[in-house]
Amino acid sequence: MREILGRRLQRLRDRLKFPRAVSRPAAEAGAGVAPSLLEAALTCAAVRQWPVLPGVGRAGADSRRCACPDPDCVVPGAHPFDPGLLAATTDARMVAWWWGRRPTAPVLLATGGAAPCAVSLPAKAAARAVVRLDAQGMRLGPIVATPTRWSLLVAPYSLERLGELLYAKDHVPSSLRFHGEGGYLLLPPSPASGGGQVRWEREPEPRRAGSGELWLPEVEAVVDALVEASSGAPGGGSRLAY
Repeated sequence: MREILGRRLQRLRDRLKFPRAVSRPAAEAGAGVAPSLLEAALTCAAVRQWPVLPGVGRAGADSRRCACPDPDCVVPGAHPFDPGLLAATTDARMVAWWWGRRPTAPVLLATGGAAPCAVSLPAKAAARAVVRLDAQGMRLGPIVATPTRWSLLVAPYSLERLGELLYAKDHVPSSLRFHGEGGYLLLPPSPASGGGQVRWEREPEPRRAGSGELWLPEVEAVVDALVEASSGAPGGGSRLAY
């Protein structure tokens, strides 16, 4: 999979005339070299066809303050601002223009529509849920992890479908978050809003060998285990990390 991504990214560089210093091949990432934010954004947009946009990022001498106008921003650096969420695109030239001017901008995935959706929950609860789902033989999709929360990517779902699914539950913990149509998700290797870095706990995999289509489970397949795990999270795990 890394070799395929590397070839596709190189073709993009050749077409867009990027210098090699701007973005390292994916093959180097497999050798322990972290990919650049531009490379990650291009992979998501042009290779995976996931619409992305740059997050607002940090400001100040210590880079701890959010660059948006809100002095009390609860997700510093890790949200859309300018451009807004509706600007998310899969166009490689637009992505290259954005990160060429803001190379340290976080990578945001605009969830929903034809793009993946996600369900996120506190990290410790998520780890327990993943163990349970693995034991059941469930094939999970990509998992995005920050120091405080994990997000399980799932196939696109509508708000109506999600509402029907949750209506059947006796209780849905407030620590469980749903990233669907009109939402967004911070992607690796962006800095996490609460400190640390976003990483892949499980990287995207093809639906089948040799296929360019990525595997995403349906939300119904994972939500029961995630609701149960969130209900037992220490302190309720209600803090939203992004």
